[in-house]
Amino acid sequence: MSESLAMSPLERRALLWMCVIIFVNQLGFGAIVPVLPLYAESFEVSVSAIGATVAIFGLSRMLAAVPSGRLADRLGRRHALALGGALSVIGNLWSAWAPEFVGFLLARFVAGAGAGIVVTIGAVVLADISTPARRGRMMSLYQGSFLFAVGIGPLPGGLLAEHFGLAVPFLANAVAAALVGLISWSLIPETRGHGLSAQVRAQPALPFAQQVRLMTGKLGFMLVCLTGFMHAAVRTGGLFSIVPLMASSKLALGAGQIGGAMAVGSVCGLLATYPSGMIADRYGRKPLIVTAALLTGVAFMGFWLATGYATFMTASIVWGVASAVTGAAPTAYAADNAPAGMNAAAISIYRALSDIGYVVGPIGLGLLADLAGATVALSVCAAGITLVALAFARWAPESYAGSRR
Repeated sequence: MSESLAMSPLERRALLWMCVIIFVNQLGFGAIVPVLPLYAESFEVSVSAIGATVAIFGLSRMLAAVPSGRLADRLGRRHALALGGALSVIGNLWSAWAPEFVGFLLARFVAGAGAGIVVTIGAVVLADISTPARRGRMMSLYQGSFLFAVGIGPLPGGLLAEHFGLAVPFLANAVAAALVGLISWSLIPETRGHGLSAQVRAQPALPFAQQVRLMTGKLGFMLVCLTGFMHAAVRTGGLFSIVPLMASSKLALGAGQIGGAMAVGSVCGLLATYPSGMIADRYGRKPLIVTAALLTGVAFMGFWLATGYATFMTASIVWGVASAVTGAAPTAYAADNAPAGMNAAAISIYRALSDIGYVVGPIGLGLLADLAGATVALSVCAAGITLVALAFARWAPESYAGSRR
C-alpha cells in the first residue's frame, strides 16, 4: 500500500471508534424518525407544527455547528464529543416525558444541540486523520455507518412504538446517546493537530472571523454548502415530516411498514457506500455529488407517485442509494477546501450552512403541505434538489482530481 493510503495505529483507532460512535448515535436518532410526526400529532397540532418539531432540532444543530468547531479546537475533539452525548441524553429523556407541545419543542432543541456537536466534530476528526488521496474512502466508511444506522433505526423504532408506545423510541435514543458519551470520553484518541507540520503548529491561528471570510469566499465551498442545504431540507422536511404522514394516510401503511421500507433502502445504500468513496478518490468528488443529488430527485418523484407498498419500497431503495452516495463526497469536498490547521473551521461552517436546511425544510415544506397538499410538497423537493445538482455541475470546480490508480 502506498504511503498516502496507509493509516497509522492512531488513525485506524480513531476511524474505528468514530464509525462506532456515529452508528450508535444515528441508530437512536433513526429510531424516532417514523414516530416523530405521529408523536407530535398526538399533541393535536397542524402539519406545519409537526414540521416545527423537526425544524427546531435542525435550528439547534445549525446554531451548535460553529461553536462545536471552536470547542473542538479549544477543548479537544474527545471532550467536545462527550459533551454532545450528554446533551443528547438530556434532550431525549425530556422529549419522552414532555407534558405539552411547547415542552416537547424545547426538548428537541436540546437534543439537536447534542446531535450537532457529535455530527460536526465527528467529521472534523475524519478530516484530521485523512489525506485527499484516501479521504473519500474514510468519509464513506464514516458516512456509511451514519446513513445505515439512521436508515435501519426506523425498523426497531417503529416496532418499539407499536408495541410499547410512541415515547419509547425517545428513551432508546437517550440510551444510545449515553453510549456515545462514554465511548468518546474513554476510547477516542485525540486528533487535534494531527498531521500538521511543526511549522504550522507554531503559527498563531487566524481569527475565526477571518477564517469564515476565507472559506465563504470560495465558490466551490459555497456551492457544496448549497447542496448540503438542499439535501437537509428535503430529508427533514420531506422524508422525515411528510413522507411518513403521506404513507400512513394515502397508502394506509403502519409505522412498522414505513420503518421497514426505509430500512431496506438503507441496506441497499450501504452496499454503495464504500464503492462511492473509492470513486471519489479515484475520479474526484464532483461526479458523485451531482449524481447523488439527481438520484435524490428521482426518489422524491417516486414517493410522490407511489401507489402502494411496492412502489413506496422502490422509492425508499433509490433514496437509500442516493443518501449513501451523498455521504462521502460533499464532506470530502468541504475538507479538501480547508487550509492547513482549519479543519474545524471549514467543517463547522459547512455543517452550519448545510443545517439551515433543517430549519427551512420542515417549516417551509410543512406550510406548503398544509396549503397545497403533501404531493405538491414532494414535487417541490424533487425539483429543488435537481436544480441544485445542475447548478453544481455547471459552476463548481473539482476539489481533488483523483488518483486514477
